[in-house]
Amino acid sequence: MRSMGVAISATLILGGVGSAPSAWAYDPAINGTYTATVIGDWARTNTVYHDEPVVRSTWTITSSCSTAQDCSGQVTSDQGWTAPLTMHDGQLWTVKRDLPNWETCPDGTSFTGHDVIYFYPANPETGETQLGSPVLAGREKTTGPSGACGNNAPLYVEQPFRLDKIG
Repeated sequence: MRSMGVAISATLILGGVGSAPSAWAYDPAINGTYTATVIGDWARTNTVYHDEPVVRSTWTITSSCSTAQDCSGQVTSDQGWTAPLTMHDGQLWTVKRDLPNWETCPDGTSFTGHDVIYFYPANPETGETQLGSPVLAGREKTTGPSGACGNNAPLYVEQPFRLDKIG
């Protein structure tokens, strides 16, 4: 009888431990002020490298996480735009926004570009993933619509991107 009581006690203890909410060892949320740099020196348009201007701006980022894998928030740029911020895998952040009149055709018509910026916490020396780093590295890719300016293939420009925490 005693062994049955021990088994039931062990089951209750282990069952209680198994159902306890797990604590996060790392909170991936990013918050604060950052210098955002689009590195135009390494721009690529439809697989051809060329120079674009280097663009620096200041971003204010607010985010929170419901799990260590799933976060959302907002980016506000000193360039006058605000966009949603998401992360669904524990490290890769994504900002998506539309750029009106991004692609201008020879006849003067313009089309909206879809801008996607993705970045992850990175070692500033190697670029390798480093959770908790104040530096984030990634890419910005802007794509125009298929058929714009009489071209079936959409125009896209992809450039390296970096965020440095300043506050």
